[in-house]
Amino acid sequence: MSLSDYIVNMKRCIRCSYCKWTILSQIKSWRFARGCPSEGFTKFHSYSAGGKMAVSLALLEGRFNYNDRLLDIAYKCQLCGACDVACKVCRYLMEPLETMRELRTKLVEDGQLLPEHMLTIEGLRAEDNMMLKQKKERGKYLEDSNVKNVTNEKAEVLFHAGCRLSFDEELSTTARKALNILKKANVDVGVMGKDETCCGGRAYDLGYRGEFTKYAEHNTEAWRNAGIKTVVTCCSDCYYTFKVLYAKHGFIKNVEVLHITEYLKRLIDKGKIIFTKKVPMKITYHDPCHLGRLAEDYVPWNGEEKKIKGQIVTYEPKKPIRRGAKGIYETPRDLLKSIPGIQLVEMERIKEYAWCCGASGGVKEAYPEFALWTANERIEEAESTGAEALVTACPWCERNFLDAVNSDGKNMRIYDIVDLVDQAM
Repeated sequence: MSLSDYIVNMKRCIRCSYCKWTILSQIKSWRFARGCPSEGFTKFHSYSAGGKMAVSLALLEGRFNYNDRLLDIAYKCQLCGACDVACKVCRYLMEPLETMRELRTKLVEDGQLLPEHMLTIEGLRAEDNMMLKQKKERGKYLEDSNVKNVTNEKAEVLFHAGCRLSFDEELSTTARKALNILKKANVDVGVMGKDETCCGGRAYDLGYRGEFTKYAEHNTEAWRNAGIKTVVTCCSDCYYTFKVLYAKHGFIKNVEVLHITEYLKRLIDKGKIIFTKKVPMKITYHDPCHLGRLAEDYVPWNGEEKKIKGQIVTYEPKKPIRRGAKGIYETPRDLLKSIPGIQLVEMERIKEYAWCCGASGGVKEAYPEFALWTANERIEEAESTGAEALVTACPWCERNFLDAVNSDGKNMRIYDIVDLVDQAM
């Protein structure tokens, strides 16, 4: 696909502004009614999905050339998918998220790049990670842990830590805890250690499709060579990339991809994990975009768009619509509720309508002030519930929340679900 393939969507957008807000039936207060961080931060229509549709159409029709404002509009967006959900739930059935991705791909192809993203991609090309770290340090978090390396011995389950947990020293304890929990449950688990590489998903969102393809091909070949049938990851970005993007582009076959919350829930249901300690805490849960609305299974479709009487759009055969409702929502909540002492209270925007943490889409790298603003909005929403801790299931969310708390002096505690499971065992 290319940007021009979505020109019908661009012309069909009626500028209703649903993409800016949580849908009306889900709004519980004016304070937490917004859905789009980009438009909420800039307070300018062009930064909304509808605005980006208009900008993309003008670009394709030659009504203006590239400039700094266009790049700002295209890149100052987490690609969180909230606009995509609102558009489809409200029955317009357009593809704003895919349009915005293709806009970025065109920008990269035409050499319209952000220096901060170029630095990140150069680091990826040189060191196989998105963290500007040396690849030889990737397995450092595994020091003193007796775990199989699947490059030289067989294991039933591959644990993929991902770039953030591998190199972020403050958060890498989560990866160690996850491995210890799996080993205590007698799971035959292995890692790739220093030979693990980036999933390629964040490069895809930045518009660098060649880098995405390189890592998708590398990872799936490495899994085949190691005989891997099940991949488990703590990183929601990696989970989405493996489960959705690899499937969409035909890279993955006969491999089960599970988020750590799904696998831990499976072990609890089988009686292989038993909680022996109370964790007395009132918490609220943040749905990561890549575990929630973006993580629905990809279902291929090869059909034709038609119009009834030249007006009503229909698809033959029926086209599967990804509205975000089939993401991983109940599993992490069930996991939290099973921990003795935990009291779970919900924020106003949850599940497919959740507010983004602010870290994705290259925003953390290029627009740190915007990333922290987005995180602080979510932390204020968490505070409004009376919770003492904000729990999530993605290290990129956790890092941005921690940065926001540290910069603003807030008292909200931030945890990964794995941290609480470990405390309860």
